[in-house]
Amino acid sequence: MARWQPDARERLALAALDLFAEHGYENTTVIDIAERAGLTKSTFFRHFPDKREVLSGGNTMPRLLVEGIAGAPANATPLQAIASALDLAGQKLFVPARRDFVTRRRAVIAASAELQEREALKGLALLASMTEALRQRGVADMTAQMAAQTGALALKLAFDRWLDPDNEAEFGQVARRTLAELQTATAAC
Repeated sequence: MARWQPDARERLALAALDLFAEHGYENTTVIDIAERAGLTKSTFFRHFPDKREVLSGGNTMPRLLVEGIAGAPANATPLQAIASALDLAGQKLFVPARRDFVTRRRAVIAASAELQEREALKGLALLASMTEALRQRGVADMTAQMAAQTGALALKLAFDRWLDPDNEAEFGQVARRTLAELQTATAAC
């Protein structure tokens, strides 16, 4: 086994994605994933607690959102801080080279109730992370919750738009445009 080769985490995620697409999530084992990646079961468990997590990206997205909010200019409004967070996530995660992976990942998740549940829990964790990061900036609780909810919706909508085959804009541009549209829609309510 080629355990010493680099990018074990990425190789495991790609192997899992392929196997889930070929055989279904329920019919794929951790051993199947490790073998497809040319790794061992113990290497898999060094990177992921279970097979539900192999496509989730771990704590990367919440960490990037928190970093983006914390790194926003001191005078940024809560939604401007959210925009900074979405920019950072776009720069690190939603790059053109990963578009195929994310599109395939989405299809695999749509085919599995267990992965859909995991994705929903991940969404709640993102929301909580953004809310707490805004509170850390001194934003009042209700405003932090509202801005985080708006940010979560902008993230979801921007993600859908970014994956559109006709889209050529970077994720950050799509996210900022989507966030502005949500602000306009909220003001009209």
